Amino acid sequence: MAGEWRNWAGDQVCRPVAIEHPASVEDVVEAVRRAREKGLPVRAAGAGHSFTEAALTEGVMLDLGRMARVIEGDRASGRVRVEAGITLEVLNRRLDDLGLAMENLGDIDVQTVAGAISTGTHGTGAGLPNISAQVEAIELVDGDGEVRELDGGDDLLRAARVSLGALGVITALTLRTVPAFTLRRVDEPRPLADVLESIDALADASDHFEFFTLPHTQTALVIERNRTDEPPQPRGRAAAWVNDVLLENHALAVLARTGRRFRGANPALARFAARLLSRTERVVRSHEAFASERRVRFTEMEYALPREHGPEALRRVVELIRERRIEVFFPIEFRVVAADDAMLSPAHERPTAYIAVHQFEGMEWRPYFEAVEAIMRDYDGRPHWGKRHFQTADSLAALYPRWEDFQRAREALDPAGTFRNEYTDRILPQRKAAPSPR
Repeated sequence: MAGEWRNWAGDQVCRPVAIEHPASVEDVVEAVRRAREKGLPVRAAGAGHSFTEAALTEGVMLDLGRMARVIEGDRASGRVRVEAGITLEVLNRRLDDLGLAMENLGDIDVQTVAGAISTGTHGTGAGLPNISAQVEAIELVDGDGEVRELDGGDDLLRAARVSLGALGVITALTLRTVPAFTLRRVDEPRPLADVLESIDALADASDHFEFFTLPHTQTALVIERNRTDEPPQPRGRAAAWVNDVLLENHALAVLARTGRRFRGANPALARFAARLLSRTERVVRSHEAFASERRVRFTEMEYALPREHGPEALRRVVELIRERRIEVFFPIEFRVVAADDAMLSPAHERPTAYIAVHQFEGMEWRPYFEAVEAIMRDYDGRPHWGKRHFQTADSLAALYPRWEDFQRAREALDPAGTFRNEYTDRILPQRKAAPSPR
């Protein structure tokens, strides 16, 4: 069945020849083989939470939303096998029922698990790597329509953990989980200068540390999450609605729309929002301490830098906004993660600081993002694969020590380029393939 597909932000759109909804690995095999026979490219789409063109195709799109089961879970070993279309939100609830949890998560839980790992989605924690590092095995359908099982002893797994969908259609994953745990989350506004001066001590003192700062202000909201043996103390429904929906979404939307209509008002609006920040504290199950509800639409760019350069780069972004009087109200986010070994992971082989910038829907974002990207490139920054960036293979290859190894993995799993589109052609041009499909 054909139809239009849009991402969550609504700014990436395509009209595939067909959008298929397989319910099993056998259905995926048949879909890939049919597409190959017709000479059509194939792309798998997750929940559409990437801001890039990663999922776009004019060929066959596979929506794996019907493949969303927990296949098996072993509480003793922590190994859990799941279908690729399960969302992180549902996965977290199923794991909690088993007495298990993911050791690290991002602040969005509507993504499919396959989409999250394929784009290098991360959480935060100086001693914790990103989500893809928690994958111990992957089942995928390759470019010939064959089912492949990649496990920990296979170098192809290091390629498939962060693959942008370029190696095949992931149908199932085996995750390494940990016993369920509780976190004490403390959100506290502090002077930005103080936070940046003590960033290493702050990051190393918490299990999960991050902060954001509003442009045109000198305030940071520091978020520290630490394990605790205290029982969870869930908020009441009314309190949760006031904070998560009324304040973090409706009030944010009003301020952002005001800034879009009256462009010169953004600095004042940001300073007003900063004055509203206050200290909050709660004790909840781990997955409830990470996820935030997102109802306000925006677009985003995020870069991964060697951790030691993070504070300086953020200072430069803050100064850039001030000097150029960039009209932006949305925050700048700062997180840290440990190094990992996925070939195309933005945190490959280096402790990493992530810096993310955002722009509200309907506002000009490209000049702002291009200027920020120029700063990030000064520190050998690597883009988050699911966020906006302007780089090509020519500028990216030198940033990844195992770039050529990934290309060899691609030649082994998809030599004919079944899973290509314009985005992969820009950042991962295939060396031996037919003319580019979208």
